[in-house]
Amino acid sequence: MTSGIDAATGRRGFLGMVAGTGLLATGAQAEPPKVQPLPLDLMFSARIEVGKPVEQGLVDGRRQRFIPITGGTVSGPKLNGVVLPGGGDWQTILPGGLTQIMARYALQAEDGTVIAITNPGVRTATAEIVERLSKGEDVDPSLYYFRTTPVFEVASGPFDWLRRHVFIGRGIRRPDHVLMEIYRVG
Repeated sequence: MTSGIDAATGRRGFLGMVAGTGLLATGAQAEPPKVQPLPLDLMFSARIEVGKPVEQGLVDGRRQRFIPITGGTVSGPKLNGVVLPGGGDWQTILPGGLTQIMARYALQAEDGTVIAITNPGVRTATAEIVERLSKGEDVDPSLYYFRTTPVFEVASGPFDWLRRHVFIGRGIRRPDHVLMEIYRVG
């Protein structure tokens, strides 16, 4: 070799270097890095008024339905306004307690800015709770899991921050409305 280092010397040199960094197992487990939970900051809450569900029936073995959005209000530290009528929630109810949600609707901020939302999510519960929710009964929110991942479309301006972050939503289904809390993931 032209470098003057033979394979054995190179190997010993590399192992010695690695051993000096503490990367070789010495019998003691290395302490895992501390991972901090992601902060969640409440941006706003929405009371979304809904109409009577429209049942589509079984499509490919899945129960399909549409819930019209008829209006509502938005309030919170980062956004206040109204829920505009005309949107809806398309639901697929699967056996085993899973409901797939795809809501599309719009908000209007106090300054007149219109903000479109595409809000996919899941709601899971026992089959009995799913049926009670489907019938419009008032069910204790601790009996089901209802989370969404909203994506916002808005023109450049004071609410442009909605396009530049990731959000999660927590939902509570009531007989004539849905309560949504929208959090920014830090």
